[in-house]
Amino acid sequence: YDPKKSGAFSPVGSGFPASMRRIRGKRIKAMSYNNENIFAKILRGEIPCDKVYENDQALAFKDINPQAPVHILVIPKGPYISYADFGQQASDAELAGFMRAVGEVAKQLGVTERGSRILSNQGEDGHQEVPHFHVHLLGGKNLGRMIKPIDK
Repeated sequence: YDPKKSGAFSPVGSGFPASMRRIRGKRIKAMSYNNENIFAKILRGEIPCDKVYENDQALAFKDINPQAPVHILVIPKGPYISYADFGQQASDAELAGFMRAVGEVAKQLGVTERGSRILSNQGEDGHQEVPHFHVHLLGGKNLGRMIKPIDK
């Protein structure tokens, strides 16, 4: 998959509807893919990154604002907004290639033995900052609780 040749990041269409959708009976406004997001620019080679791994389906690079000794972003090469979008729209090859990339990066960086965390933020409540699906691979220290327990 080559995003530069596929037209996936061209201004014409994104493969994801910007119309209203229903999730669990509630109307939500779906985000539309923004071809000018920072990860699309990285995939097109317009912005550099500190690459640690790449395969046909995914690119992994160091986060510019690391929250742990190991903090890698893994992004699919296709124009997917969120894990929900990726899970519904990606091909089997894209799904498998992406997950293999996450596992390979964890192995290469030595965080499989002691443990690591993968995290993906989606939407406003999840504090998604870039409208391109990605996971954060974190490790290299005790990461503590994932989130605080809910107040009862």
